Amino acid sequence: MRRQFAIFLVRWVCNSFGLWIASRLFDVGFHDTGATATTFLVAGLVLSLVNAVLKPIIVVLALPAVLLTLGLFMLVVNGLTVYIALALVPGLEVSFGISILVGMIISLINYALSAIIDLRSNPREKYQQ
Repeated sequence: MRRQFAIFLVRWVCNSFGLWIASRLFDVGFHDTGATATTFLVAGLVLSLVNAVLKPIIVVLALPAVLLTLGLFMLVVNGLTVYIALALVPGLEVSFGISILVGMIISLINYALSAIIDLRSNPREKYQQ
């Protein structure tokens, strides 16, 4: 249980960092109206919760489109989750097209982080082989 909570906290910080990076990269289409670090932390938390609760439901509903496009529709699903999360946070506005790019940035950051600190495997499994 502690490990899952620690992973959630790390993802929260990474999502917040990814949103901050995206707001700096995409001046056009991503409007932060007086956004502070607290705004990005709240947005990262909302994004983490949307990913944990709504994304599995959206993936199941979009499964035919994902299969038809050989997985490329997952970019749209990620963009939709980012768009929903940022619509819930006051102070951040993003267009749907930019939310797809923001979703790609956040996915790359989470992928790099997972590769660096190996979040997916149990540390005890490495030494028992």
